[in-house]
Amino acid sequence: MMLTGIRQMVMIESKLPEITNDFEVLIKMKRVGVCGSDVHYYTQGKIGNQVVEYPFPVGHECSGVIVETGNEVTHVKVGDLVVVDPSVHCGHCDQCLAGRPHTCRNNRFLGCPGQLDGCLSEFIVMPGFTCFPVTGKMNPVQAALIEPLTIGVYSVKLAKIENPGISVGIFGAGPIGLSVLMKLLADGIKNITVIEPLEYRLQKAIEIGAKFIVNPDNVNVEEVVKANEKFLLDIVFEASGDQKAVTNALRILKPGGKLVLVGIPPSAQYTFDMDLMRRKELTVINVRRQNHCVEEAIELVISGKIDIEKMVTHHFSLEETPMAFDIVEGYKDGAIKAMIEVGN
Repeated sequence: MMLTGIRQMVMIESKLPEITNDFEVLIKMKRVGVCGSDVHYYTQGKIGNQVVEYPFPVGHECSGVIVETGNEVTHVKVGDLVVVDPSVHCGHCDQCLAGRPHTCRNNRFLGCPGQLDGCLSEFIVMPGFTCFPVTGKMNPVQAALIEPLTIGVYSVKLAKIENPGISVGIFGAGPIGLSVLMKLLADGIKNITVIEPLEYRLQKAIEIGAKFIVNPDNVNVEEVVKANEKFLLDIVFEASGDQKAVTNALRILKPGGKLVLVGIPPSAQYTFDMDLMRRKELTVINVRRQNHCVEEAIELVISGKIDIEKMVTHHFSLEETPMAFDIVEGYKDGAIKAMIEVGN
């Protein structure tokens, strides 16, 4: 399924990809999730300086079955259902050697222009180290949802929460915001406020376990939060990419609080009230995808601590991908997470 222009997609027939290195595997796709970054490419043709050159296939949240392995691959075998980490690091640059493969100098990412073709396809080839076998432990939908969940897991990890009794806020109740919520709840953190303008997403947050919900279109966020939390919030996760959310986040954080930036702003820029940030001595933490969190995310789902499928609202065939993107982009029909069924 190829992007051919702004809000334009066509399905094409192409040659079956082939393994060219002994460390690679051929994967038959099962499920692909529609991510907000995919929608950015669909509606704007770019994210920051990553600009689409048409035609281009997007997609990076996926699961599949191994159909062929290179000679050096031993940890997965033909027939295995696998979670696919879309990030391919080199393993030898300064960042990789420092334990930061997610900021690898030579990183290539599925569905990222100029790097790797996306996974909205029947078959893809990936390095074997990106695949995590989950046969008999989870279904293809759960496996495809591990990628967004890892971002929630990593975001909470970066926040370094030591006291489960703290007060936390989350801006945005889309898949990433809900992933953050699920991870916090799994860690025993219950005093959580979710701020989101779409009522159906607020209700989903309540269903999952949020203590308070706030619609910023209807009320003054700072006043409502202060009524619930006299001394305001210890940590706020911004998962919407919205300037108003960042502005409100600074207002509802207590002095010494942390702002964790997870969302991607469409303009690639935020404006901060530096006087307020300085007086409160706030810490700002940026999140870049995830780092060494795939195994933990898988275990959280397998153990039942997180029911990741609760965020799924829609299922589509590969041929219906343009419809899926339109529904997700327009927040239509109660959409939160749409899944593309590529193979049975």
